Amino acid sequence: MSEQVGVERQEDVVSVRIRRADRRNVLSIDLMEELTRIALSLQQDADVRAVVLAADGPNFSAGVDLKDPRRWNLDDASLGVRRAMPYVGERMCQAWEDIPAMTFCAIEGHCVGGGAALAIAADFRVLGASAYMHFPEVVIGLPLSWGALPRLVRLLGPAKAKRVVVLGEKLCGAEAVAFGIAEYVAEDGSSYARALDLATRVAGLPQDAVRMGKEAINVTSNALNRLASFMARDQVALAAGSREAVEARARFAKRRNDGTA
Repeated sequence: MSEQVGVERQEDVVSVRIRRADRRNVLSIDLMEELTRIALSLQQDADVRAVVLAADGPNFSAGVDLKDPRRWNLDDASLGVRRAMPYVGERMCQAWEDIPAMTFCAIEGHCVGGGAALAIAADFRVLGASAYMHFPEVVIGLPLSWGALPRLVRLLGPAKAKRVVVLGEKLCGAEAVAFGIAEYVAEDGSSYARALDLATRVAGLPQDAVRMGKEAINVTSNALNRLASFMARDQVALAAGSREAVEARARFAKRRNDGTA
């Protein structure tokens, strides 16, 4: 598709691969918009039976691109523009959740913030043994958005969701599976192979029943998602501009550039 995203089709299984390994696959606005377009096209392809989302390099994604001027240079922007910005990620995650085919996310290394929000929009997550998922939004002064909060509550329950969102606990490999945020663990470097094997298995099942089952489960479990997150954009626009949040983002960005985050 582009230098940022690769799409490969093997019969009825599609692999989508993020290709920003030199930047730890951070999510720029341009990249998120491209991932949204790909998901929307997959929604329309009735011949696709399973989808695997992965990334080049040792990390799935280190989160939102903190150097993306399209995201952070909003000091003089209107309220409408500032409210719309978080919707880019929300729309991306929703588009991936709405793919009718079964979706698998293969995760190596860091899966942080926006990358983790994208991962939990898939049906299943396969983690490398030392890979970890982490939601640091509160650390940088932001409420969790992109529809990730109700998805986490659904996956983990309220108490564990608070540990992940408010306390910012990192969940690695087998621990993530035990916690409920991932379904499978694989040897480091083999998460994609494991996810592809699962996708191939699903592709061999009667697809009408698979798609109907997925849709029924999602409709039942996601019924209150919109109610739980409809104010997220306003909350982000409000919280992002506080002095504490600006200072927290600067500290976090420095730690990430130094490799300590």
